[in-house]
Amino acid sequence: MISLELNFNVLTRDLSHYLENQVKVGLFGSGVGLSLVLGFSAAYACYYLISVAKKPKLVAGGEKFYRFLKEQCPVVSETYYPTFWCWESRVQTLLRPFVTAKPGVIYRNELLKAPDGGQISLDWVDNDESASYQDTSTRPTVLLLPGLTGTSRESYILHMVQQSCDLGYRCVVFNNRGVSGEKLLTPRTYCAANTEDLEMVIDHLHRLNENAPIMAAGVSMGGMMLANYLGRKGRETCLKGVVVFSAGWDVFECSASLEKPLDRFLFNSYLTSCLQASVDRHRPVFEKLYDVDHVMRAKTIREFDERFTSVMFGYPTNDDYYRDASPIHRLKSVQVPMLCLNAADDVFSPNHAIPVEAVKQNPNLALLITCHGGHIGFLEGLWPRQSTYMDRVFRQFAKAVVEHDGNLSDLQP
Repeated sequence: MISLELNFNVLTRDLSHYLENQVKVGLFGSGVGLSLVLGFSAAYACYYLISVAKKPKLVAGGEKFYRFLKEQCPVVSETYYPTFWCWESRVQTLLRPFVTAKPGVIYRNELLKAPDGGQISLDWVDNDESASYQDTSTRPTVLLLPGLTGTSRESYILHMVQQSCDLGYRCVVFNNRGVSGEKLLTPRTYCAANTEDLEMVIDHLHRLNENAPIMAAGVSMGGMMLANYLGRKGRETCLKGVVVFSAGWDVFECSASLEKPLDRFLFNSYLTSCLQASVDRHRPVFEKLYDVDHVMRAKTIREFDERFTSVMFGYPTNDDYYRDASPIHRLKSVQVPMLCLNAADDVFSPNHAIPVEAVKQNPNLALLITCHGGHIGFLEGLWPRQSTYMDRVFRQFAKAVVEHDGNLSDLQP
């Protein structure tokens, strides 16, 4: 025992002597400390370059669309380098609204009357300063659809508006009923399965400028609505092309993923509260038809849909609504070029539910899958304030659709 105590005292004394004489300047100033930092940095850099930064996977249903994307949208072939300090899915998803800048955009609002007596808020950027398209009758129009509780003020929408204006196009944002501050005139809101309002808006845009090409971009639920619209309309649409970001393809799988404990805590509960806040804001319109107090006690999006959304749109059960809302069932009927961007680590749209095989069966479809990016994240660069990978995909595809529309006129083999 005495020997052990002596050895411990000697070891302590030697260690103290080393620290006093060799590490006086602190960890980062010492040789050992600097070596540790450099070693860790090198290891992290190797891991990042080998396991994190990768080229996206491009899947297309036909060779013609595949070649078109490779030639006109070089971003689909480039390595995606997620922001090295926040490449994890949930971190990307949570940080994007806070770290990306919000470009200053001034909208012109239009309230479009619906046949049922309701109204739809459209936010326009006419871009009358466009040097490329000075004739307003032929100026290309880009229709943008935000996510589940989003509006024209979301940072990802503002970035796409800015990109469109830089290209010389006009933009219009389709705000779902009751979310952007306008008065809700009828006891009806929106859902991913119902595309009546979207169809009316697209017809309205076409009537305003019949000679102007129209393309559309949808984000999350907005992308689901667009995909369902295209699946229903087939060739009977004026849209020249569509790009969809972070869409949920199978609502059952999306819901199950978001109900896992961590994701329920981080995302599900918050989105449910946002949906409930919208209902409560319009309570006088709803309370005669729905049990609003019961709706306000919902803890998840699924419970909210069971008590409110599926009931509003007349579905016998919530499962019937989820089945009808899942775009995966309508992809085979899409007859307009549609590019879809998903991240394999998106907890809102899990990797195993991304419709790779369905896309392969339709020459009008293409799917771009990144290893990282989260849900509407896709942050890149050291400090991702200005542009994301999603923004670059949008800009290049929008330009390709508008300026090379002839190459997409017939994608059938």
